Amino acid sequence: MYDIVLFGASGFTGALTAAYLAEVAGPEVRWALAGRDRAKLERLGLDAPILIADAGDPASLAAIARQARVVATTVGPYIRYGEPLVAACAEAGTHYLDLTGESEFVDRMYVRYHDRAVASGAKLVHACGFDSIPPDLGVLYTVSQLPEDVPLRVSGYLRTRLQPSGGTFQSALSIMSRPRQMLEAGTQRRSAEPALAGRRVSSLPGGLRYVGGWALPMPTIDPQIVGYSARLLDRYGPDFTYRQYFAIRRLPQALALATGAAALAGAAQIPPARRFLSTRLQPGDGPSPEQRARNWFNLTLIGEGAGRRVRTQVTGGDPGYDETAKMLAQAALCLAFDDVPDRSGQLTPASAMGHPLITRLTQSGITFSTKEVIDH
Repeated sequence: MYDIVLFGASGFTGALTAAYLAEVAGPEVRWALAGRDRAKLERLGLDAPILIADAGDPASLAAIARQARVVATTVGPYIRYGEPLVAACAEAGTHYLDLTGESEFVDRMYVRYHDRAVASGAKLVHACGFDSIPPDLGVLYTVSQLPEDVPLRVSGYLRTRLQPSGGTFQSALSIMSRPRQMLEAGTQRRSAEPALAGRRVSSLPGGLRYVGGWALPMPTIDPQIVGYSARLLDRYGPDFTYRQYFAIRRLPQALALATGAAALAGAAQIPPARRFLSTRLQPGDGPSPEQRARNWFNLTLIGEGAGRRVRTQVTGGDPGYDETAKMLAQAALCLAFDDVPDRSGQLTPASAMGHPLITRLTQSGITFSTKEVIDH
């Protein structure tokens, strides 16, 4: 019945995604809003059908999955609310997109639903926002300009200005509070994944580096997503390495960021401290349009292989919300309408959509550019 169903459309990021879809989806696109509160969805004032579904009601999620070609969800933390919709889409053969940055969730969904999705033809694509489309598609864009069938190395350096929403902050607390479960899920996934035959992929965090400024390793899901793309795509060569960093000009700033992140992670392990922190930002809270208008991101990627060195950039506006809404919506349109690779199961943006999604994002104002190519 629908090309796209957007689940969680009344939340902060969901509402931005719905507004963007209403702006760019032509009359040929059959799309609907879904959530548990009809009144909140109606207050969005959008000319789209409304479907009632609840993350705690698997039957309602199965119903929307059966009605859609693509379901995109903004309902997190995903480790708490996400699994029933993944299960419904894998069973129905419906393509699934989310915005998770939770590696535990991604690993558990692989173990539980990858094989079923392969059988049904569903593409289960996680991390379709700022986590992790810029690095994942940026690395694909960079690799495509490097020699084939040779060892390749890519390093990413991110600079950004952003403010978190309540939903993002709650997800981050959830991630930090579950280190044991995260390690357990990663171990289970490694046991379930087939071994690479004659190829090697490394996307582990790097160390602190000085490269004209300070490069701080990023403890995010991005390297995991890029590494999985490299496993799935032979174009990344026989021996592929990826490292990703925050780029910070001054050492005191780098140390302050690292100290703050460590303190937050430590506090997340203590239930009373975690409960106190969880009251600071509530789901639905988020930066104002004026704040978002001042935000930006710049990801520089350095790729090297067989004597060629390529420097590329992925740049855009407010990364956490405006651009994330754009990325999720364009990914849904891409899966619904574009000629994308013929593969199913748990995938990544690069392996599920690849260059067609790069084209869509470029046309919508996110820049992929080549700054330098050197052949030695």
